[in-house]
Amino acid sequence: MAKWGQGDPRWIVEERADATNVNNWHWTERDATSWSKRKLKEVLEGLVVEGEAGRCEIGDLKHVEGEASCNSRKGKLIFFYEWNLRLSWKGTVKESGEKHKGSVEIPNLSEENEVDDTEINVSKKKGEGDVLKDLMRTEGTTKVREALRDYLKALKTEFTLGMILPTKAPVGQELATERKPSGNTVQDSVTPQSPDMVGVKIPTVRIHMREVFNSPADELYSIFTKKELVQKFSKCPAVIEAEKGGKLQMFEGCVSGEYTEVVPSQRIVLKWRCRSWPDEHYATVALNFQDLAAQSELELECKGVPVSHEESTRQCWKKQYFEEIHILLQQSKDNME
Repeated sequence: MAKWGQGDPRWIVEERADATNVNNWHWTERDATSWSKRKLKEVLEGLVVEGEAGRCEIGDLKHVEGEASCNSRKGKLIFFYEWNLRLSWKGTVKESGEKHKGSVEIPNLSEENEVDDTEINVSKKKGEGDVLKDLMRTEGTTKVREALRDYLKALKTEFTLGMILPTKAPVGQELATERKPSGNTVQDSVTPQSPDMVGVKIPTVRIHMREVFNSPADELYSIFTKKELVQKFSKCPAVIEAEKGGKLQMFEGCVSGEYTEVVPSQRIVLKWRCRSWPDEHYATVALNFQDLAAQSELELECKGVPVSHEESTRQCWKKQYFEEIHILLQQSKDNME
């Protein structure tokens, strides 16, 4: 047995407040099956395929069978997924106006094969309209492969948010190397800060972002504070108690927190954390809303983000919040028109 303080650092836990998976050495696993089923529906359903022959649209994901998971070992992420999918499609022949329908089958989407090598079978119900079947076999297959790549990209970024824990750094050297802001404009910058944290004492950074939305500030504020709107853009059940001391939970518990300040249409302050951050560690998130004529600007300041989660946290706000809210606002506008 090694002397006290001389053991393999991969196993040292006495200085970690959470004492969990030190330096990411141990195997951890997260089930991605339910998340994947929703994401596959999101990226595949509604795909439009157009060509000289006519126009086709992929409908429902009729059959989805399989599983997916993400594993962490020695600081590396390992993905397992295997899916058998069947989608419906319908289309209209350009010259005759005839309508036809069929299906798209993907019998084995797995990590063993590249997306370009994954088998995709297109079929059509009996009758004429083979020009649409050919369109789906060519352009349609290309669109489906692009959607599958989007799913795999999201699996490796969105779903894995927070899976790699901070590693143990030598005392006093956590922020020894000064880093430049990772964004090249004020709209997306990160500023190193000294470790002033809540809960577990780990090195942190401050994330600062600005985003302009095509809506007045009061409408944008509502999207962050009304449960039904939060669930629309997050595509998940949520707990939203938008008052001081109220709870917040989103993305199936991947994000949680508490409202500490609420100024209607102007400002929201939260204690905010990702599920896989060290236990009891929270960042402080401030959202400031500013009217700009028919638009509004949202300023985000997120203090206390673990250094090792800087990029994944920024991507969380950009992809899962901002981009989805833009889509929600556009859909609302289209419905009104």
